[in-house]
Amino acid sequence: MNIVTGLYQPDEGELILDGYGVCFDTPEAAIAAGIGMVHQHFKLVSRFTVAENLALGWREIGIWLSVREMVRRAEAEAARYGLDIRPEATIDSLTSGEQQRVEIVRVLSRGARLLILDEPTAVLSPLEVGELYVALRRFRDEGGAVILISHKLDEIMKLADRVTVLRHGRVSGTHLVAQTEPATLVTEMIGRPVEQKSDYPRKMPRSGDQCVIRLDEVSCQDGTGRDGLLPCSLDIRSGEILGIAGVTGNGQVELADLLTGLRSPGAGRIIVDGRDMRGQGPNAFREAGIGYVPEDRLHKALAPSLSVTENAVMRMFRIGPVGGRLAFHANEALRFTRTLLDRAQVSLDEPATPIRSLSGGNQQRLVLARERMISHRLLVASYPSRGLDIGAIALMRETLADIRDEGKAVVLISEDLDELMALSDRMAVLCSGRLMTVLDRAAYDRARIGALMSGRDKGDAP
Repeated sequence: MNIVTGLYQPDEGELILDGYGVCFDTPEAAIAAGIGMVHQHFKLVSRFTVAENLALGWREIGIWLSVREMVRRAEAEAARYGLDIRPEATIDSLTSGEQQRVEIVRVLSRGARLLILDEPTAVLSPLEVGELYVALRRFRDEGGAVILISHKLDEIMKLADRVTVLRHGRVSGTHLVAQTEPATLVTEMIGRPVEQKSDYPRKMPRSGDQCVIRLDEVSCQDGTGRDGLLPCSLDIRSGEILGIAGVTGNGQVELADLLTGLRSPGAGRIIVDGRDMRGQGPNAFREAGIGYVPEDRLHKALAPSLSVTENAVMRMFRIGPVGGRLAFHANEALRFTRTLLDRAQVSLDEPATPIRSLSGGNQQRLVLARERMISHRLLVASYPSRGLDIGAIALMRETLADIRDEGKAVVLISEDLDELMALSDRMAVLCSGRLMTVLDRAAYDRARIGALMSGRDKGDAP
């Protein structure tokens, strides 16, 4: 898609547009030809208003454009495509779904005939996903074309007319969606069939229901000094998976950091097995048996330039037999690494290899295996499926279910509602840093959870 939009130049081959070969030297040339792309990470000016962001892409605005005219034109463009926007609102005051609508209106208002969307639903609630589907179908029905990049098969099956599967940079299949099945696409994506489970029943009866960690009216700020998590009370129990649902950026990062000691609460208490953890750092939480698989594995869980061995033991330097107070045992570190590689099902001849050379799936499996050995009481897994292929996702989900069956607690933070509904025993819903409610599995309802995620349902007292 970077070639199609003029960001990259092809080494060979050609682009054919309307029957003629074309070459886009710059993104401006692609835009002029009617090609627009909405990237996974939005390209908006956060301090500008919606109308001002849209005006940045307009060509015929003359020397002077009044605020009133800017707002009027923004409203007209949004109405033309059936997308609801707030022209006078600043970008940083909008939800992710609202920002995405602004991106789409901006691209379409430039005269795009081909709209390219990269993982468009990753930051949307289920209700916002439905609204996006309606807008894209309307654009298609009016003669536009859409390229949708997604790893979510249900999204492809619901929205697309044709589907092309890429594997290792090659086309492994192209089909009419009406004439194919998800299982076929899975096989083409990863080279083998994978069972896609909608439920992970216990392999053994649950023993006990002890509270491992308790949040008592805990709150904290985000990195900009704003309220990241509003006062929240929550019990996390042994032998259960507690799902955390919410659109990305609604307090999940702050919650995960609080549960693992990476962030101190501004107010309230964190109780781990009856012990007040105020003033304690991540080492104390690790010693209490709490592991963490963060959302950004390459920068928060690993040191990319270091070897696989060094990354495998980086949480073990103070623990025997790998380390101790004044010692580091290289042979024990290598032995531990080989054990970890075996448990993670990662084939690697040389543990001295820099970990950045491993695939994302292998990196994630190693992080999960390492943190599983730490998490005697609780594992916090934040977006563990992000960036993984379907085979790696299936293995990761089985691992989380196994940890639950061992009697440990798991907190699963995910933007994939299907994943949460398949794995979690209870589900807490976050919106704008507020804990909306906590639902038992028997009370799961997709429509209501989607409304809670987008703040359109007040929920119950947790």
